[in-house]
Amino acid sequence: MAQVKRIRRKVDGILILDKPRELTSNAALQKVRWLLNAEKAGHTGSLDPLATGVLPLCFGEATKFSQYLLEADKGYETLMHLGVSTTTGDAEGEVLERRDVRLERDVLEAVLADFRGEISQIPPMYSALKRDGQPLYKLARAGEVVEREARSVTIARLDLLAFEPPFARLAVACSKGTYIRSLVEDIGQRLGVGAHVAELRRTQAGPFGLVQTVSLEALEQAHAEGGNAALDRFLLPSDSGLEHWPALQLSEHSSYYWLHGQPVRAPEAPRFGMVRVQDHTGRFIGIGEVSDDGRIAPRRLIRSE
Repeated sequence: MAQVKRIRRKVDGILILDKPRELTSNAALQKVRWLLNAEKAGHTGSLDPLATGVLPLCFGEATKFSQYLLEADKGYETLMHLGVSTTTGDAEGEVLERRDVRLERDVLEAVLADFRGEISQIPPMYSALKRDGQPLYKLARAGEVVEREARSVTIARLDLLAFEPPFARLAVACSKGTYIRSLVEDIGQRLGVGAHVAELRRTQAGPFGLVQTVSLEALEQAHAEGGNAALDRFLLPSDSGLEHWPALQLSEHSSYYWLHGQPVRAPEAPRFGMVRVQDHTGRFIGIGEVSDDGRIAPRRLIRSE
């Protein structure tokens, strides 16, 4: 008997998932997409399977703006296991070396201070970065190690929350592209004892925090009780990740031309930068950029019904 293709529905918005441990970001996305029965979906940057916490999932028109969440600053809490180095930099890897940890809190605090601000970091081999089209983690699993270029990242916050040797719990606020595993390994190396990530929880992704998350279990329960439409109440507006941008409302006349790809003038437009654009009813219709001549040039448009 021929398999009946599932007809997916149009779903627009952002859902902030509290990603469970041992699930890849893509697997989590596909589970939620199936529950919502959504046509189009994407996530805003991978979390390691070991990691939990804030994972914004974009659906429908919201996927057009996912790159801006990908580029946003992030926040984490991590449990650093000192004295044990692993192949992956986290608890899922094989142990490479064990060392005794005889360390005073003030010594650790002094080392942490050196990692605040702008630092140079080499991405780990076990990462989703690609070399010649192949993710580094696939090369690493095959036993290959390739040269990785150091990158500059910013550590805005690095606080010691608790210290009970050999464990230290850290709060981190950082720029995009920061690898917490690399940060923890570098701290362990500086201390001379090695270290790996025992636990990792993302607490912030751009404007979204843990308070806005919903668990996979809660979604499954809502789906069981009310079907995929019952999950729509967990969706945030498509522009909710851009609320730090100025909002600009156009007239009905200007909205028409702007939605047809033409730059328009608006009396209350800022002098430069990116803006969230609304039509005369207040509906979000896309993002624009203020050009040198003061007009609002369309950059990404919301598809009209």
